[in-house]
Amino acid sequence: MFKNTINNLKLDILGECDIDSLITLSESVGWDYDRDEIATVMKSGKIVGHRNKYGQLVSSAAIIHYDTKLASIGMVIVHKDYRGQGLGKQTTQACLNLVPEQTAILLIATTDGKPLYEKMGFIEVGSVTKFICTHYYVSDEPIDERYQIVQLENSDFEDVVKLDSEAFGDSRRGFLLNRMKQSKKSLVIKDGVGKIVGYAFSVIGPVNMILGPIVAPNYKAATYLINQLALNHIGSLRIDIPLMDEKFMKWLENRGFEKVSQPPIMIKNSNSMPTRNNHLFGIAAQVFG
Repeated sequence: MFKNTINNLKLDILGECDIDSLITLSESVGWDYDRDEIATVMKSGKIVGHRNKYGQLVSSAAIIHYDTKLASIGMVIVHKDYRGQGLGKQTTQACLNLVPEQTAILLIATTDGKPLYEKMGFIEVGSVTKFICTHYYVSDEPIDERYQIVQLENSDFEDVVKLDSEAFGDSRRGFLLNRMKQSKKSLVIKDGVGKIVGYAFSVIGPVNMILGPIVAPNYKAATYLINQLALNHIGSLRIDIPLMDEKFMKWLENRGFEKVSQPPIMIKNSNSMPTRNNHLFGIAAQVFG
């Protein structure tokens, strides 16, 4: 149990020894971060947080700085007993201080957090739609003969990095390597001449299997990848989609997915989303932008 104290809070960069405390903190607000997910965040970026005088973790925020021009903030959590003291602003600012000053910073906001981020200079530039599926209805539609889906091999990785960069808006080599190691399935989709034109990961979480990132040349190719990721999975699924593609969303609903929320995407140090080619059909997780 956290002991409430106004003073004697210390802001630190967190390490592996803090993972259990981060899990406890996330559970206190109803979030489902597990050890593997937090470890991937730490390997890909940095997590900061406040400790009280008893050494208990009472806040957190994470930042992942990608290869050139973008970073993403997430895991902004303040324990309920410590709200109203400005800890969310302090952790977010600490994350901003860890990247070059003019780096464009993405975040996916909660309803409670949005006013804070607006005061800190973030603007709303879009949204993601969160879908949950408790029973997946496998599609019996055959894969278009132009495509072939196979397991991602190490030799495919550079093609995946390039496809992801064009879809996301910046190169994410380190993150993708860490996510691939964490994933249950890592797939690529090839065209008729054997060229890789998309990829998809699935990650097992404590509550849902996460589908994403998913990059594909069109929504049909994205559905083929999702069907393969979900095949034979017992349990619930989650996908967060950044595109308002009506045909894609209708397909998800027909497979058993239900829309549960639509949080805003916000950005600082830019007036718009990074340049994307509309091939990103599922994000990795909100912390990764």
